[in-house]
Amino acid sequence: MAEPNTSAAVPPGRWARFLDGDIWYSFRHSPVAVASALVALLLAVCAVGAHWIAPHNPMDLATLELADARLPPAWMAEGTRKYVLGTDDQGRDILSALMFGARISLAVGLASVALSVLFGVAMGLLAGFVGGRVDTFIMRVCDVMLSFPAILVALLIDGVGRAIFPNAHEALAFGVLILAIALTGWVQYARTVRGSTMVERQKEYVQAARVIGVSRARIMRRHVLPNVLGPVLVLATIHIATAIITEATLSFLGVGVPPTSPSLGTLIRIGQDFLFSGEWWITIFPGIVLVAIALSVNLLGDWLRDALNPRLR
Repeated sequence: MAEPNTSAAVPPGRWARFLDGDIWYSFRHSPVAVASALVALLLAVCAVGAHWIAPHNPMDLATLELADARLPPAWMAEGTRKYVLGTDDQGRDILSALMFGARISLAVGLASVALSVLFGVAMGLLAGFVGGRVDTFIMRVCDVMLSFPAILVALLIDGVGRAIFPNAHEALAFGVLILAIALTGWVQYARTVRGSTMVERQKEYVQAARVIGVSRARIMRRHVLPNVLGPVLVLATIHIATAIITEATLSFLGVGVPPTSPSLGTLIRIGQDFLFSGEWWITIFPGIVLVAIALSVNLLGDWLRDALNPRLR
């Protein structure tokens, strides 16, 4: 008689569980999500690898040739294969400028969203778990922030920062810009996490942790926080597109990134001066890339919101 196999079955790893999960199944069966992910991935690869992929370096002023300024795309009569999408008023290759500009826009957008998430989640946890006067104070601050347009607050903060540090280094200028965008985006995370935390703190596992003497900080960090991050992930995905558009708007108004490191908003502002004179490619192509980034990220955020919603499964 054969002896039964008493060896314990090896549990599947995290990657195997993810591939067998509902989220990956929903992604594979959503053409919009797949197409959006491919577009976002392509743009991200071109932005991150701009130094290696771009045919020219538009940030190197020594390589610019003013004789090549305002050349049309290669498929037009006066175009050349050296500049596939044409050049701007300084002779910079539009295609290369798009890659470098997208990298700056993505970096500012991701950094500002990360800062907004950290601060907003912390404030939401504190307000929802502690309650009382702390909750009232944080929510009143949120109400004040929501009473002002986000772009106006970012414009004010960035303008004040540039007035205080008129000759600031580029790193400080980027820091002020990221802070300006982050301070307008943390409110929605705080309000969302506060509502979820007020529900979680009444559950039995939180009450049991309190009974055995676990500190408030540990309960919030180890028990409540993992259970309120689902909506935060969806908000952060959608907020990335909003942050990129806000950065582009500030750069378009002339108070965004430094002129020596043009982002997509700066390129659109530069091309606006030549739009009605026939050099449409200087502003149209940066606009298309900006729309592609925002649209692909928004569509991914919409898909993720539906995928994480248990009522739609």
